[in-house]
Amino acid sequence: MSSTKTASSSTDTSAPTRNLESISPFFIVKDLQTSISHYIERFGFELAFQGPADDPYYAGVKRDGITVMLKAITPDVPPQPNHTRHEWAGWDAYVYALDPDTLFQEFRRRGASFVKELSFIDDGLWGFEVTDADGYVLAFFRLRNE
Repeated sequence: MSSTKTASSSTDTSAPTRNLESISPFFIVKDLQTSISHYIERFGFELAFQGPADDPYYAGVKRDGITVMLKAITPDVPPQPNHTRHEWAGWDAYVYALDPDTLFQEFRRRGASFVKELSFIDDGLWGFEVTDADGYVLAFFRLRNE
């Protein structure tokens, strides 16, 4: 008599499907402190952590439950935003915003550099695009019909 193994609970399709909470883009940066300052001053983020304490080369900045990871590697490993690799790959991070209009006004007051100002940045995506200190493009948007 042979026995058949049953699927473990980790592959059980009847189990709840929500398990992931967030994702953090990881950007290679030229100068860690310059990048941290840009996110704090221009985008209203705060420093979550940086390390190691004796010679920091990585950090996390956060705002409203999202985190962006930043890491300076060596001078011969520069930032490489998507748009520098291919014209159709313009965004490095998509950030869903509940109120892109208000966020746009805040970023404007903070002196952010806009790639696209508040508008339909793609089909059904109402928002704007900004660039950070290393040229990475972040799209802040909300789904919206005209």
